[in-house]
Amino acid sequence: MLIMIALTVAVLASLPWWLPGRVVALRVRVFNRINGGEGIPVPGDLIGVDRFKEVYSHPAAGGRSKGAALSDLFWYWLSPGPEMHQEHLEAGERYDAVARTTRTLLAVPRAEAEELTRRCAARTLDGAHGMVRLRDLMMPLWAEVYYELVFAEPCPREARDLIVGNANDVVTALKCCGLRHMQRRDRLTRYLLGRLSRVRVPLPPELSPREQAFYLQGAFFNTAVVQMSEAMAHLLMVLARHPGTQERARDAGDRHLDHVIAETMRLYPLFGIAHRITTGDIELDERTTIPAGSVLCFNYPEFHRAGHTDPDRFDPDRFSGPAKELNHIPFGVAANRPCPAWRLAPITMRAAAREVLRRYALASSAAHTRSLPNRGPCLLTPRDASRRHGQRHARAALAWMRLRDRWEDVWRSLVQLVLGTYMVWDARRQRLCARHFDRCPVTHR
Repeated sequence: MLIMIALTVAVLASLPWWLPGRVVALRVRVFNRINGGEGIPVPGDLIGVDRFKEVYSHPAAGGRSKGAALSDLFWYWLSPGPEMHQEHLEAGERYDAVARTTRTLLAVPRAEAEELTRRCAARTLDGAHGMVRLRDLMMPLWAEVYYELVFAEPCPREARDLIVGNANDVVTALKCCGLRHMQRRDRLTRYLLGRLSRVRVPLPPELSPREQAFYLQGAFFNTAVVQMSEAMAHLLMVLARHPGTQERARDAGDRHLDHVIAETMRLYPLFGIAHRITTGDIELDERTTIPAGSVLCFNYPEFHRAGHTDPDRFDPDRFSGPAKELNHIPFGVAANRPCPAWRLAPITMRAAAREVLRRYALASSAAHTRSLPNRGPCLLTPRDASRRHGQRHARAALAWMRLRDRWEDVWRSLVQLVLGTYMVWDARRQRLCARHFDRCPVTHR
């Protein structure tokens, strides 16, 4: 009896060290079973690392949604309004119109962007300390930044809460840690419908008011807020887990902090797999052609690892030489719709990081993975706190953080398995993307 109890206790105590990995592997198998074998992996057996950028840049590798079952899943997670999301619009008049508007809204002088970020950081960071989740800490900051970029006025608390609620709901569903809450998303849509006349640049007149609201919600108050919050959570987690890098980043100039940001985005790219549907044949060589309608799955993490010595080691000095020689495309490739914030994002990330480092010492003992389902647990200690008291408190807090994060991963992996399986099945059942293109068989090219 005692032996059985001891074995049971031992198995339960060991769960955090083996169960999450097994559950993740099972989830991948379930997803593949539901989604089928769609997709050509890049890099892979057919297309190697050496031709990754070449194929990604091919004019025929630009299809966004039409004709891929995977698109149903992304449209499901991004609803409402995925049909007006800039990332998912097929080439044509609508895409050109929203892309021009996005570029205009993001065309902010560097000094103005830095000042805007500092101002929003000062408001949202005020009073933060102790154990935090970095993604949660960052979302109000970027909600305020992008609200002011769009409307040219400070973000009211009501609007900030709506934006954060929507963005958090989207990213939580994307990570299979929770189901979608459409009423939460609809509230933001209704708010934006009432603010269309206040946007600081003209919105595309060929779009209906509801389509204009969907465009703003998808591009700025969904993707921009989520991606910037994720990027900053990764950056601050890196600084928290590398004290030497943190001190150097605090004292060194912008060039070193830029290297830290670049290496962070190499190790933890915001995109895992980008799927593109070929709109024409792509000839690889005399014997091999990728036919039109194929789904190419570009694997960012694998490409970022290729060609690097000890690729899992965090080393900002990798970027002290010419960056063009590295396998590094955190914002995509220029020939295939790179992220429209490729210039603005690093500028504002650097300004936000400076504000955090000026106020706090950061430490974390939690797991840091690319998907970051734990939202980045971190200990923020005000820099003016008592050093002796701070060290004692930090040791205890980090020990608790490590234990809590391990056990949360057990529960979280099971939740992701159940909810993720349901959402993948539900997306295939609803066929949001497929039904949209069934209704609109003719698209502008």
